[in-house]
Amino acid sequence: MARATRFMKSFRREGLVKGSRHHVHLSADIETAISVGSRHGKPVVLKIRAGEMAKAGFTFYLSANGVWLVEHIPFKFIEENALKT
Repeated sequence: MARATRFMKSFRREGLVKGSRHHVHLSADIETAISVGSRHGKPVVLKIRAGEMAKAGFTFYLSANGVWLVEHIPFKFIEENALKT
């Protein structure tokens, strides 16, 4: 997952939220995450512990174009050592 650095404070407070979208969009690999995140400013790649989320009952969907979707990602599932501000 990549996002611009300007969103990092809200990620730490709220996790990743879908906002006006139907789901939070996740990339399956770092290269795609960087490409997507670069459209919004300087990208930051976040490592999501999706396996732990699935075990905790979160449901993931795979879109036709290969994007993973989920309703919300609580901050506890975001690897803090992957955050760069």
